[in-house]
Amino acid sequence: MNTRAPQGMAFLKGHGTENDFVIVPDPDGRIELSPAAVARLCDRRAGIGADGVLRVVRSAAHPEAAAMAAEAEWFMDYRNADGSIAEMCGNGVRVFARYLQRAGLVGEGDVPVATRAGIRRTHIAKASPDGTPGDITVDMGPAALPEGAVTVTIGERSWPARNVNMGNPHAVAFVDDLAQAGALLDAPGVSPAAAYPDGTNVEFVVDRGPRHVALRVHERGSGETRSCGTGACAVMVAAVRRDGADPAVTGRPVTYTVDVPGGRLVITERTDGSIEMGGPAVIVAEGVIDPEWLRA
Repeated sequence: MNTRAPQGMAFLKGHGTENDFVIVPDPDGRIELSPAAVARLCDRRAGIGADGVLRVVRSAAHPEAAAMAAEAEWFMDYRNADGSIAEMCGNGVRVFARYLQRAGLVGEGDVPVATRAGIRRTHIAKASPDGTPGDITVDMGPAALPEGAVTVTIGERSWPARNVNMGNPHAVAFVDDLAQAGALLDAPGVSPAAAYPDGTNVEFVVDRGPRHVALRVHERGSGETRSCGTGACAVMVAAVRRDGADPAVTGRPVTYTVDVPGGRLVITERTDGSIEMGGPAVIVAEGVIDPEWLRA
């Protein structure tokens, strides 16, 4: 593990609809996390275990975020479980905002967060009377819908899919039964390869009711996860287009409920194309990683 930290490295563990993350506070950008180190942290048997790592850095202290520092003090340096860098993570942004709140760095209300996909504006709702933290809503920005037919394949079976980009790429396939996705141990086949030069997340979707869908997802670099925020938004956008409810055409915002294996998200597309995603974000533990393990 490559880190300048002289002692054990502080960390927290959090999740959003069971999409879980190791959170590494590093306000001054002094910790260097190699891909191998991230993969060790995310290892569910030999490490802490997570779908990814959220490094919390002041935007001014990170070269990829310095230009956003005037609008967003904090940068979410997100890494997939295999150590690869990702542009965005919708559940991760909510957990990131929850950490900032827990650490006393922000309060309830609007909190901008810098990401590699641009600034994402979060809103932390007030806690309930019993003290339960309020849900966090994220303005995910508009979806991009690249043209061209896409096909998703599992084994010998294939489905047409919708190419949706939420700051990171997605292939959304509607199926009759979520079991058709199989074990999702390996990445589904997606063609043409030119549609996704850097790989893609793949969502399999079924209908649960009016404006209510459920999904399973294979996240690029992480495998099947219990939830994917950008994936849920991509699914909602694909369902809206399939159902003929595009707000830019109807003049009315539309809201869908999206069930993921780890819980439920509520997603709205507004008439200006912006996507808002709301759901829980929970910090479950904090501690210090053993220095000997860091040096191994």
